Amino acid sequence: MNNRVMVTGGAGYIGSHTVSKLLQAGCHVCVVDNLYSGHSWAIPKEAAFLHLDIHDREGMSRAMIEHQIDSVMHFAGHVVVPESVQNPSKYFHNNVLGSLDLIESCIDRQIDRFVFSSSAAVYGIPDSRQVHETDKLSPINPYGRSKLMAEWMLDDFAKSTNGKFRYAALRYFNVAGASMQGRLGQSTTNATHLIKVAAEAACGIRPDLSIFGDDYDTPDGTCVRDYIHVDDLADAHLQALDYIESQNQSITLNCGYGSGFSVKEVIDCVKSVSGRDFPVNIRARRPGDPPHLIANTDKIRNLMEWVPRYNNLETICKSAIDWEKKLLEGTPERFSILDMKPL
Repeated sequence: MNNRVMVTGGAGYIGSHTVSKLLQAGCHVCVVDNLYSGHSWAIPKEAAFLHLDIHDREGMSRAMIEHQIDSVMHFAGHVVVPESVQNPSKYFHNNVLGSLDLIESCIDRQIDRFVFSSSAAVYGIPDSRQVHETDKLSPINPYGRSKLMAEWMLDDFAKSTNGKFRYAALRYFNVAGASMQGRLGQSTTNATHLIKVAAEAACGIRPDLSIFGDDYDTPDGTCVRDYIHVDDLADAHLQALDYIESQNQSITLNCGYGSGFSVKEVIDCVKSVSGRDFPVNIRARRPGDPPHLIANTDKIRNLMEWVPRYNNLETICKSAIDWEKKLLEGTPERFSILDMKPL
């Protein structure tokens, strides 16, 4: 790849993993991040870094010109579902209006390739156990609605330019784990994602863990989710960028493995891999949690020949636990991709 890519939110969890993959693929990368939830140490030294907000149209335009950007990957979004319910304005302002500002900046600068960090939250509570990209879109919270609004904007801009502006909208299922090269991982404070939280409990960072509902219509009564390793997801972004460039068309893709594990199965796996036990509390269901949420992945596998390398729950959990141990040693240092161990 010879692209010159701007990565918004490139100091965050998924963005930083993708930045490393882009650099290793030979791209010039400009990271734009306001460090609201990202970390400057997560940006490899080979990437240019601008402490900038996507709402700053003038600053974004200067950056696009200075770095001769031809493609954008957009990760700069708020992602905590309960917070979106309590403060919808924050989510619509950043996830919708921020995306609009960024898309318009791209159109102004004739940047016509755009990869968007979307979410399975656009499906709401699906009718089927395995969700297809063509299934009904019915988000049940402001976070999911903000992602769907951004998808609609991308589609409308693509149509308004007669397809010259192309996008890939990647609908993430449950992203988990840490870089297999040992330099990056999820470092969000007050995290809510199950594997991150369970890994913290296994490392003594949290005193216990809660299961929200054990009476669902599933084999063990707890919700079943599709967990995808963050490195496999980062690879999908690069392949999506290749696709919209080579095929000259937009695409929407589910990003998961097409299989699921229950909450109890995940917790048991973390305990087994870590060799540590920790208390688990059963609490009331949370509103809006579907019993099953599993991706149908035929489209991403067939159209892009995407072959995940880490489709193994133990591998995902071990990488998450190893990362928590590393965080306990202190704040990581900014690194060079040349220092990353080969896979």
